[in-house]
Amino acid sequence: MDCADQNEVDRLWTRLTDGGQESQCGWLKDRYGLSWQIIPRQLTELLNDPDPARATRATQAMLGMRKIDVHQLLQAADPRP
Repeated sequence: MDCADQNEVDRLWTRLTDGGQESQCGWLKDRYGLSWQIIPRQLTELLNDPDPARATRATQAMLGMRKIDVHQLLQAADPRP
């Protein structure tokens, strides 16, 4: 499910995991056993970034997440020295 921002990700994640189960990379199962992937638009933008190093850093950060966190993705994509 494509979400506009972190607030929408948080709201949907909370509702769908109530009685359900978290997985990784934005995936979860709701209380009825249906699988969902909750992804903020910023993730799609980062994964399609023209800078392959930036896209790779965002991908690596996402692989360590359950619920996608936009702030952490942006920090990973643009690390400060």
